[in-house]
Amino acid sequence: MGATDRSSRQVATWLLIGVGMTVIQIALGGITRLTGSGLSITEWEVITGALPPLNEAGWMQEFEKYRQTPQFQLLNFEFTLKDFKFIFFWEWFHRLWARSIGLVFAGGFIWFIVRKSFKKEMVNPLLILFMLGALQGLVGWIMVASGLTGDAVYVKPTRLALHFILALGLLSYTCWFALKLLVPGQQQINNTQLRNTNLVLIGLLIIQLLYGALMAGHKAANVAATWPTINGSWVPDGMFRDQPFWLNFIDNTLLVHFIHRGLAYLLLVLTLVWSFRLFKYDGTELFNRFRKWPMIIVLVQVVLGITSVLSSSGIIAGKWGLFEWMAQLHQLAGMLYLLTLVTMLYLVQKDKA
Repeated sequence: MGATDRSSRQVATWLLIGVGMTVIQIALGGITRLTGSGLSITEWEVITGALPPLNEAGWMQEFEKYRQTPQFQLLNFEFTLKDFKFIFFWEWFHRLWARSIGLVFAGGFIWFIVRKSFKKEMVNPLLILFMLGALQGLVGWIMVASGLTGDAVYVKPTRLALHFILALGLLSYTCWFALKLLVPGQQQINNTQLRNTNLVLIGLLIIQLLYGALMAGHKAANVAATWPTINGSWVPDGMFRDQPFWLNFIDNTLLVHFIHRGLAYLLLVLTLVWSFRLFKYDGTELFNRFRKWPMIIVLVQVVLGITSVLSSSGIIAGKWGLFEWMAQLHQLAGMLYLLTLVTMLYLVQKDKA
């Protein structure tokens, strides 16, 4: 696929705008979660839901719907209309931004179709892109719906993890598609060993990000607000107390916390070793300029993770403090780390046969 002609660059720019908007969307999802706003809108109205209530009667109607949810009745029963407006705003803005992404992609798609800018080989990736976007929206609503019935006061952590990982899949696929259009083959290198390590890092990071979402869903950071040990132990007791055994890996907050920390250390060590090998390899100009970023971002990510854990002891319900800032930046760094690994995977190809 040509990477330097004008139409390819324009399509790539459109895709990169989508990447930027998706990063913001995931960040908004993090704010929505940290402010406890995700269940404030109880219906999925694709068109009419684009506008918030426009008068006091409309606000009272939405508030009354929220008052029927388990979250209000069991957790936020002291909420006033002012409190409700605050959490409503973040969930509404999160959904509005998702609609904006859809409009940007649909508008760009129509524009490029009219101008006949799409090449034949772009069609299937674009279809996959739209399907991933639609699936992400559907899973988002299924996630919200999981917190509106029974005795749930938050969305189910497993569905939050699925929603999060699908968003990252959409983000990575869009980035990869843009790279295919922007980066000429001359800027790639061929080294199977470096590429295989890259794939291992991406695989481990996907598991780590899933556990990060489970940490968020279970609010497990302050289960052990200590470092480097976990409440004074390197291997704490109680990690396999639940039955059936496999349930511990998704519902036992202590084990979820332990795995998340352990994977962080493993990713740090492997990334540093891999980076050392990257720096020993004299590749293309783009490769040489970009190879430092995975190492830099993983170091920042670890510091943010430790700070998040240590500051979790100061969490105050309903207030945005140090922990919330650190957790949000921690999530952002995780996304950037993933994007650097995806970019390196594109730059480092297998050895030629």
